[in-house]
Amino acid sequence: QVQVVESGGGLVQAGGSLRLSCAASGSIFRLNVMGWYRPAPGKQRELVASITSSSATNYADSVKGRFTISRDNAKNTVYLQMNSLKPEDTDVYYCGADLEVPPRRGQYRYWGQGTQVTVSS
Repeated sequence: QVQVVESGGGLVQAGGSLRLSCAASGSIFRLNVMGWYRPAPGKQRELVASITSSSATNYADSVKGRFTISRDNAKNTVYLQMNSLKPEDTDVYYCGADLEVPPRRGQYRYWGQGTQVTVSS
């Protein structure tokens, strides 16, 4: 069984910082891209930031220069350092881990339960 567990959300004032963590555990053969996502009106969750197993990163335009994603492959963990937070960053942030889990063939995205980030003005 695979678990993806987030932590680190909370309430912060505008201009403040938070650090989110997400750990994947269980019978994982390979952990590929890990990312952070948030709900988008009328569509699937939108990407906030992602990172490959070789640490190539991708960011939404709205967070570039403020958020930094990183990972620790030994711990199957990804982090999102959120600086200069704005009220519009308020949302539930979901961790998505693209995993290969035997005996299932291929790669599938596993989701965490979400962590609330609230930025007050």
